[in-house]
Amino acid sequence: MRGELWFAVLPDGEAGLAAAGSLRPWAGGVIDHASGRPWLVGEWPGDQIRHARAGTAQVAVIGRCPVSAADLARRLDRIRDLDDVERVVAGLPGSFHLIASVGGRVRIRGAASAVRRVFHARLAGATVAASRSDVLATAIGATVDERVLAARLLPRGTAYPLQELSVWRGVQGVPPDHCLILEPDGTPVLRRWWSPPEPALPLAEGAEILRDTLAAAVGSCAKGGAHHGDTISADLSGGLDSTALCFLAGHGPARLVTLHCQGIDPGNDDSAWARSAAAALPNARHLSVDRDEIPLWFGGLAEPRHAIEEPSGWVRDTARMAYLTDRLIAAGSHLHLTGVGGDELFTVQPSYLHDLIRRHPLTALAHLRARRARWRRPWWPVLRALADRDTHGAWLARCAGGLSAGQADGPPYSMAWGPSPRMPAWATPDAVRAAKSVLAEVAAGDPPPLAGHRAQHAALLRARTAGAGLRQIDQATSRLGLPHAAPYLDDAVVEAVLSVRPHERGTPERYKPLLGAAMTDVVPRTILARSTKGEYDADFYAGLRRHRAELLELFGSSLLGRLGLIDTGAMRAVLVGPHPRPHAMAPLSQTLACEVWLRSLAGRERMPAMANGGY
Repeated sequence: MRGELWFAVLPDGEAGLAAAGSLRPWAGGVIDHASGRPWLVGEWPGDQIRHARAGTAQVAVIGRCPVSAADLARRLDRIRDLDDVERVVAGLPGSFHLIASVGGRVRIRGAASAVRRVFHARLAGATVAASRSDVLATAIGATVDERVLAARLLPRGTAYPLQELSVWRGVQGVPPDHCLILEPDGTPVLRRWWSPPEPALPLAEGAEILRDTLAAAVGSCAKGGAHHGDTISADLSGGLDSTALCFLAGHGPARLVTLHCQGIDPGNDDSAWARSAAAALPNARHLSVDRDEIPLWFGGLAEPRHAIEEPSGWVRDTARMAYLTDRLIAAGSHLHLTGVGGDELFTVQPSYLHDLIRRHPLTALAHLRARRARWRRPWWPVLRALADRDTHGAWLARCAGGLSAGQADGPPYSMAWGPSPRMPAWATPDAVRAAKSVLAEVAAGDPPPLAGHRAQHAALLRARTAGAGLRQIDQATSRLGLPHAAPYLDDAVVEAVLSVRPHERGTPERYKPLLGAAMTDVVPRTILARSTKGEYDADFYAGLRRHRAELLELFGSSLLGRLGLIDTGAMRAVLVGPHPRPHAMAPLSQTLACEVWLRSLAGRERMPAMANGGY
């Protein structure tokens, strides 16, 4: 953890003072409470933190936020109570943690999109919060929760709040839409700080708000992620999401480098659209990486690695991520922008029809006709899906009861609270039972959905899943020297998107109509008119062929196998099969993530012992 961005937050009491003794030897920075006791300990680059005091109150903003310490102090001067702290950052773009200490009480929250998380654990008699779960796990000597690890074999974003459970015993995650309050005696209190908006805006009005909000988010990358006038980079895949970010970044103060990676499939027209976009961005430098020089998927799996905070599917891209990071750093980039989150927010799930039929039946009927024609399904099963009245808790309980291993066979028109989860074909019966028990325990708590409307719930769940993935990617690339940012996952952008009526941001006649409308005066109309989407099945097959031997070796001595969570024989049969389907990508990625994570723990550093536990 040395040299990596992390921080822990301590209560303003004797218990917090004792807990600081376990963390201080690892910390390069310390900020004290007004009492003189330690408040924040950790490692943070100077350009990643803004800190201000006003009397006995103080706040810290850690992450990407274009606010000066002086402006923060002016905003803080008006705050008299911990409950008013959100006013300090009201209207500020970016993605950041907000930590406050007012009158001896402490408040911390991350991002609603899960790009920035908060965890807590009991340490030396007090509840301590941290930005990373492995920091707390190391401090308390936590072991892996094998039941939760079994549940991590499920596809990402399967069910809320399953994906937010910590893989460490004794470490708990704070829901992204909640903040954690620490009383002086170390008592923790959870409180909601963010709620999704009511989706009431028409497309035209919502597009204007989205354009301004997204421009501010991209602007914060130039101002908050690098010094004024420095170089930032951005993906230019050829798709609408990344293209929009490039055009917005091209109007900012930072020099722009775009990055395009050629796909293997000659029928993939992403490269042609990327060239068109690059031609319309003459002031940017454009890097195009040939398909023959970029490492393939599944490369670099056998190389030694630093300890990873938690399982993450990005590990399949280990080698290509390192290669591209080196190229971008050589080009001068200080921060890389990615279009992660665009598909999740601008592609509306079929569950919007379940909401729409109850509010605007005539409009819903027109959408249903268009969707049913595309699905090529008869009316009866579609109408049966529309009639489903399960609560979120009841749906979770039904998923737990029916959980098994094998390929998911749900219909393309599912309008439930989410897709029916399935364990991978190579999961052992013990793993299935463990995951089923975890899911059943979650369901027993009858957790409310992320939003009252199914479409809003689905969009938020997908955004949080993307945010969790981006968080792990950023940790990996920051270690290599190049932080990543995903402006679509900034909370203000998520809120702007979710404010628009789902049936207008997901009309079947147009591709991503909300983003297209928002970018009308930013991206050339010829590019906005694109109706195709690149496919990368060929890249999957090429990576599998090239690195099949490494995958077989990895799973031949699998730690998951030793734990009894996967059947290595069944895994081998899938890997050596004549033509495994690309849909195996999702379960393979998650299993690979868990396997590589377990292996990375062998090199995990331990907290140094403190003499007498002193601070």
